[in-house]
Amino acid sequence: MVGKLIQILERLDQAPGGLLLREIVNSTSINKSTAYRFLSHLETEGYVFRDSDGYYMVGPKLAKLGSGATYQATLCRSSAQILEKLRTDTGETVNLAVLDGSEILYLSVFESQHTFRMVSEVGRRRPLYCTALGKAILAHLPPEQQRKIIGGTQFESFTPHTVCSAEELNKDLHKIHRRGYALDDEETVAGARCIAVAILNQDRKVIGGISVSGPVVRVTKRQIAEFAALLRAAADEIARRLKVLSE
Repeated sequence: MVGKLIQILERLDQAPGGLLLREIVNSTSINKSTAYRFLSHLETEGYVFRDSDGYYMVGPKLAKLGSGATYQATLCRSSAQILEKLRTDTGETVNLAVLDGSEILYLSVFESQHTFRMVSEVGRRRPLYCTALGKAILAHLPPEQQRKIIGGTQFESFTPHTVCSAEELNKDLHKIHRRGYALDDEETVAGARCIAVAILNQDRKVIGGISVSGPVVRVTKRQIAEFAALLRAAADEIARRLKVLSE
């Protein structure tokens, strides 16, 4: 019984966007009535949350036990030296963020030493569809979770370059997945360019994202490929450190 309960909790932890009952049953091979009974009890106790569409996800009490803030703190600590070097190598602001519902949450910001720089605040949330970090993370989510998030997105135009439709966003996500990095080319803030990559664990599941951002006069189109390569190397190193810590 305990083993089945752990299976359910592990599946939910791997799916920030939530899972339907049938998806939990299919991925665990637990009897449907048994899975429903476990989930109902967990929901009553606050360890699991079920939204209006029937998706189950990790509830607030379970998150407080360690998988939420504690993991984020570990991610910040293990990546700090790597991101500081990335800031030195690029000369621009470097950011670390994770998926938080249908937004990104900034966990770390290493500011550029330039007087004129692009900076986001730690703890700030921003939309997925128009930020490089958001699109990098979104591009590597499972298709069903991706569709759910995009379907619930209310598009708002921040600049003339902002992605403003699901069709346009889906095209961008396919491009991002193929080339390995995302680009915010004055989509969120006029005059600002941001390049981001997803941090993927050993199972190729996205656990966060990192980016380099700065004014377009310094972060030029010629530098996109160079910065993307530096970001990819940094993301891979962060993933390796996290794997070592978990062993």
